[in-house]
Amino acid sequence: MTYTIHPFRPLLLIGSAILSVVLSVRPAIAQLNSAGLSLLQTHSLDENSTGDYFDGYSKTISWDRMIPPYALEVTFDKTTHIIFPSSIRYVDLGNSNLIAGKAGDAENVLRVKAAMQWFAGETNMAVITEDGAFYSFNVRFAKEPLKLNIEMKDFLNDGSAQNRPNNSIEVFLKELNQESPTLVRMIMKSIYDQNTRLLRHIGSKVLGIQWLVKGVYTHNDLIYFHAELKNTSAVPYNIDYITFKLVDKKLVKRTTTQETVLQPVRAYNYVTRVESKATERIVFAFPIFTIPQEKLLEIDLHEKDGGRHQVLTVENIDLVHAKILSEFIIQ
Repeated sequence: MTYTIHPFRPLLLIGSAILSVVLSVRPAIAQLNSAGLSLLQTHSLDENSTGDYFDGYSKTISWDRMIPPYALEVTFDKTTHIIFPSSIRYVDLGNSNLIAGKAGDAENVLRVKAAMQWFAGETNMAVITEDGAFYSFNVRFAKEPLKLNIEMKDFLNDGSAQNRPNNSIEVFLKELNQESPTLVRMIMKSIYDQNTRLLRHIGSKVLGIQWLVKGVYTHNDLIYFHAELKNTSAVPYNIDYITFKLVDKKLVKRTTTQETVLQPVRAYNYVTRVESKATERIVFAFPIFTIPQEKLLEIDLHEKDGGRHQVLTVENIDLVHAKILSEFIIQ
């Protein structure tokens, strides 16, 4: 007997087999989809959600641990300027919809604008400043922002720590040797406000300009110098620069290779001009140090476009007898 096989029959058999497999796995696929939907519904942040994505295996962040952000509007055709009470150390932008940068040589002014017209949704921005403050912003696009120039008020200016912005949290900076930036600022402000003269032998006076160190203080791993510049002349004094450097005692003519320049990590009320018949004071903070026996600390004050330069010398005995601020009272 002769059998004739239809040319399309093998294809029909393969298709039938595939259909059988699909029909057999459909219940399993439906079950997985149902489980996935249930999982998504379980972890959705609806009004009944606790915010716990991990089914009790992690500790939920409570609302009192959150730093409330400021609301900020930006646009494409105008620039928003934010003035901070201290120099900007760090800026992070949520996505590429924002452009931000310091305003030229102004270390405490941040420029922000939209990188594109009408970007959708919301992004964020974070800023850390030199005084250890952390600022958070939620940012949206607006055709005409209501506020283009914003000043972030310094809570120290009004003398009340209770007025600290509630979106600010303390950040520790490496150069302060794990000291609180806010505490450093408060100590310097208090030294300035109390204006006590502890030392009476470190000073110089030339052509109506008196330059002296009023006191040396220590707290933890920082040392503070309280300096005063008094102008009794009829000509204003413009400060070019002030340098602190360790120099050899015995060498008559020194070279730069025998000098070690010390850089302050903070300066409070750093002025660049003292008017005629006026007095200004500055408080400097340094990582704590001592002076080798064969060296001196020189504090050089140079006048811009003038010749009334001043030089003070500090010995190691002045540092080791510095006033310890173990229980410093902030006034």
